[in-house]
Amino acid sequence: MTAIAPINPGTLQLAASFLRKGGLVAMPTETVYGLACDASNPDAVARLYAAKGRPRFNPLIAHVASLEMAQAEAVFSEAALGLTRNFWPGPLTLVLPVAPSGTVCDLARSGLDTIAIRMPAHPGARSLIAGFGRPVVAPSANRSGHISPTRADHVKADLDGKVDLILDGGPCTQGIESTIVSFVGDRPVLLRAGAVETSALEAFLGGLLTRVGEEDGITAPGQLKSHYAPNARLRLNADAPEVEEAWLGFGPDTFGGTNLSPSGNLAEAATNLFAMLRKLDTDADRIAVARIPDQGLGEAINDRLARAAHRE
Repeated sequence: MTAIAPINPGTLQLAASFLRKGGLVAMPTETVYGLACDASNPDAVARLYAAKGRPRFNPLIAHVASLEMAQAEAVFSEAALGLTRNFWPGPLTLVLPVAPSGTVCDLARSGLDTIAIRMPAHPGARSLIAGFGRPVVAPSANRSGHISPTRADHVKADLDGKVDLILDGGPCTQGIESTIVSFVGDRPVLLRAGAVETSALEAFLGGLLTRVGEEDGITAPGQLKSHYAPNARLRLNADAPEVEEAWLGFGPDTFGGTNLSPSGNLAEAATNLFAMLRKLDTDADRIAVARIPDQGLGEAINDRLARAAHRE
């Protein structure tokens, strides 16, 4: 049985000690709960992949506590540094060339000569990383492909007995994963829509942001077609539930059931998405999902729903 512990100086010290021994610690971030281990320790990273059942060709995001820590791991262009000044700490991941001084192991990077890196906004996560003293990798703290965890008890439901400690920082405030932008080529490329709205990035970059194509392969986390998947079948863009379907609504409706945001607020819907999917998945075999506007945070919500609905 894995203990759930509130965040305080004592539990942060305990968590850091587990990391130094090659252990696994679940920590809160503003997006979802992450499963952290020492990014420089290939044995710890292998244990993390095994605990999640995650394919090793799917790279991991390195989490840092400061820009100085990040610059020891990655080569930043001026444009990339500009994004850090405006969006870090926060739910933005940058894919950059690996720095010669980098310590994140090849296994965590899936053998790529690039690294995915971000500085989380959650103070508990940054305190843990700062106390540990070097980057951690921290994919979502759940079984690979399952619905991402936004509360400590979600982590325990998926990974009890497979991790050394679960730090409880309360419900995640953003609720969907980070936006991922690559600065490896001539122009920045959006690899994954997320909690930082694409329009905000495009405005900052002067419209230079391009989109990744399926032919480009997996270059960052969260690009698998089937991901965040409940056991129940999802029917997207539904106008109403059918017989024996649970309903996941958005905006005002008369169907009852679960609603991501009765007022139609996309930020509220993003925060509620994974927790509500988990709740419906325990009671239903089929879930009808209302139409979600595809602008602002709706882009990231629809991306997660499409991956959750995909069946190989």
